[in-house]
Amino acid sequence: MQQRLAAIVGAKGLVTDAADMAPYLADWRDLYKGSAIAVVRPANTAEVAAVVKLCAETRTPVVPQGGNTGMCGAATPDAAGNAVVMSLGRMNKIVEVNALNNTMTVEAGCILANIQQAAAGVDRLFPLSLGAEGSCVIGGNISTNAGGINVLRYGNTRDLVLGIEAVLPDGSVWNGLKGLRKDNTGYDLKHLFIGAEGTLGVITQAVLKLFPRPHANVTAFAGIADPARAVELLALLREHCGEGISAFELISRNVLEMVVRRIPGTRDPLPAPYPWYVLTELTDAQDDGALRSTVEQALADGIERGLATDAVIAENEAQGKALWRMRESIPDAAKVEGLVYRHDIAVAVSQIPEFITTASAALEKGFPGVRIICFGHLGDGNLHFNAFVPGRERSDTVARTMTDVNRLVHDIVQQFGGSISAEHGIGQSKRDELAHYKSATELDLMRIVKKALDPHNLMNPGKVL
Repeated sequence: MQQRLAAIVGAKGLVTDAADMAPYLADWRDLYKGSAIAVVRPANTAEVAAVVKLCAETRTPVVPQGGNTGMCGAATPDAAGNAVVMSLGRMNKIVEVNALNNTMTVEAGCILANIQQAAAGVDRLFPLSLGAEGSCVIGGNISTNAGGINVLRYGNTRDLVLGIEAVLPDGSVWNGLKGLRKDNTGYDLKHLFIGAEGTLGVITQAVLKLFPRPHANVTAFAGIADPARAVELLALLREHCGEGISAFELISRNVLEMVVRRIPGTRDPLPAPYPWYVLTELTDAQDDGALRSTVEQALADGIERGLATDAVIAENEAQGKALWRMRESIPDAAKVEGLVYRHDIAVAVSQIPEFITTASAALEKGFPGVRIICFGHLGDGNLHFNAFVPGRERSDTVARTMTDVNRLVHDIVQQFGGSISAEHGIGQSKRDELAHYKSATELDLMRIVKKALDPHNLMNPGKVL
């Protein structure tokens, strides 16, 4: 098998040495580890298609992998050792930037930050932004329907993709690289692959949607008493600023303390501590002075109404980046702290305060001494409601695999009509949870699609379903 793979991708595209393969066989959180026949690193769509065709012929599972920055183990093979890991990092070309059509065509291995920079080079914005943007790649972003900080204004990745090219499980290539805003010619097939986590095929290229680049940017950080006031402050900002709010993040006090404790160079932005904080960013085509004045008035109004107690507005780009570094460093800080039970959940924005109260009380009752790490994208209803449980360590396999904490939180999410995965996907970490919470009809429909496209279950088996 290795010789046949080498004939397709060449020496540069095949990794078989155990030490060289190791980084591809474990997830970012170092919770999932697997084994594989080889790692292939194709250089173009033709090589992807040839490898997938060979794997279909030999009934060899294929595990697509982007930047390997995921949270749910979706890009990690299992321990059977009979799969081929397909890493798309060599396919990193920006094929075309069309400023007049506000589109960019890219290969799946393009690093997200490079795409953002290419858009800025023609005075455009690609708004997908997340903590791992310096290492995650667009193919993985699309495969997981990544969210990030700008969903409030621009939507999830699904809303930013106009077309894709994908290699199907039999090795055939579907070219759907259209830069059209309107195309009512039947089923919109690209949506089958967006968020499918590589279980229906391998995304190789995509046409992305660009936006006019904002020339005014204001970042503000406010101390507040509770999440209910944060929701009201969001509504007040909308009254003052309309749709200019790009991001609106909620951060609890103990999360801020954790970051300052674990991440060098970070500090508390306000002189006094507060139970909760809001980090918000607003952009507009107008000049910075006019936008800043509007935001200052909105925050002053919020303080007068008792929605915020104190606030600071970044004076320059460096201060704004420092505020965002604090927010984006939260996962890294939590990883250092120990074994964290992560919950990437979504409920209606108006229900976030009640959810936090209900879920916190349930965790504290069920797991005395629990430390709740709550933060997230309040503007679109997506919370990372995480927990450290006393006595449970990362080194303890039993503790890592226990689902009691997750089930308790997810049951409450279900009561609120929410989702157990807002932006991180399902992978292998939430596969059983999905089966528990999805209706039989939904699961049957998903299995029908999977069976139709991948009858031999070769594309990323063991993930999602």
